[in-house]
Amino acid sequence: MSNYQRLRLTGACYFFTVVTWRRKPIFTDNNKVQLLRDALRKVKEAQPFHIDAIVVLPDHLHCIWQMPQNDADYSSRWRDIKKAVSRQIDTTTNARHERLIWQRRF
Repeated sequence: MSNYQRLRLTGACYFFTVVTWRRKPIFTDNNKVQLLRDALRKVKEAQPFHIDAIVVLPDHLHCIWQMPQNDADYSSRWRDIKKAVSRQIDTTTNARHERLIWQRRF
């Protein structure tokens, strides 16, 4: 298994690529893009951060986030965003109790 090393600096600017499970084109439907927008908005209210840029493509998205000066916890934010979107799109799970909407990691 890979040993990923993630840099965590408070107040830093980060670039993310988040991919759907097996590159399934989920975001061709405007309703599903709206689910993503709603999840981002909800998480931003609970755990503030700034989105400098975002591009949503059918099977992945790219975004640039500016974290607050006292915070570097982007992982929990992505976890909450992915969970919120997954719960709205598909309720089935695999043997690991994962909804097959997102590729692991980012």
